[in-house]
Amino acid sequence: MAGGRFVVSPLAETVASLCLLASGRATHPAARRWLAEHLPAYRLRLDPVTALLVRCALEQPWMADFCAPPPSSEARTFAEELAVVRGTPPDVARADVAVAVNGMLPAALDRTDLAERMAGLLQWVWARAVEPEWVRRRRVMEADIVARTAQLGQGGWAAALADLRPGMRWLGDGRLRINAHDRPPRTIRSGARLLFVPVTPGGAWVTWDEPHTYAVIYPCSGVLAEPDGDPVPQALGRLLGPARAAVLVLLATPKSTTQLVALTGQGLGSVGRHLKVLLDARLVRRRRAGRSVLYYRSDAGDVLVRAQGH
Repeated sequence: MAGGRFVVSPLAETVASLCLLASGRATHPAARRWLAEHLPAYRLRLDPVTALLVRCALEQPWMADFCAPPPSSEARTFAEELAVVRGTPPDVARADVAVAVNGMLPAALDRTDLAERMAGLLQWVWARAVEPEWVRRRRVMEADIVARTAQLGQGGWAAALADLRPGMRWLGDGRLRINAHDRPPRTIRSGARLLFVPVTPGGAWVTWDEPHTYAVIYPCSGVLAEPDGDPVPQALGRLLGPARAAVLVLLATPKSTTQLVALTGQGLGSVGRHLKVLLDARLVRRRRAGRSVLYYRSDAGDVLVRAQGH
């Protein structure tokens, strides 16, 4: 775990978005709006073979490995990550899909272009539905990483991974349980990378490139998964100013200045000035968490926000 770290992956974000499109279902209002915008075009984009590939490779309890390789130090952009998917040998792609469907590869998928088909679909999802809002999505993921690293500094891996994904928990002694399945343990060799990768659409899976890289993909937590954050009540905005009110609303849970900059889009100096005013008014408090200082609403701040029906 000493080499574990949190990273952002454009490919993982795109795979999670594709899984959301494939399911066609969402419980979060923002995700439902996103689906309503992109689902019709996605369904028109699919031909029967590609639709079957998605069902077999991505909609099973076990995702086909070649569809979502772990991030690598060499592949930093979406195009570089996608090249790994596209370069999968045909026999490997077929074998991965067969594993996902318990060894029963459909005859229609016994072909040599599975990797190219999946790469083409991921390219389409990225260009159409992810890249136009990538800057915002990346800010949300980076804010989540800041929160996790603050937890890590304060309470160690047990605190940072406590609610990362269902079934995961830190067992101590260098052991990490990644899900509730009864699978044989894997030993990560010394020098291998263990990555934790947040995604905004939800979804969770594990992937690896043995023996070098292992990755746990997890959904951003709580308010950090909100595409536009909580709305600011108009009356509160008139009282405090819209920008300062937005900071106060976000502090329902502790956040650092870095997180607030990421979530609001405001500059560091502006966020700092808002926090000073809110601190002086005793609407927020602060505490240290490792190397970070976290801000959160005081009782008075909670009362003020709740008075607006928020």
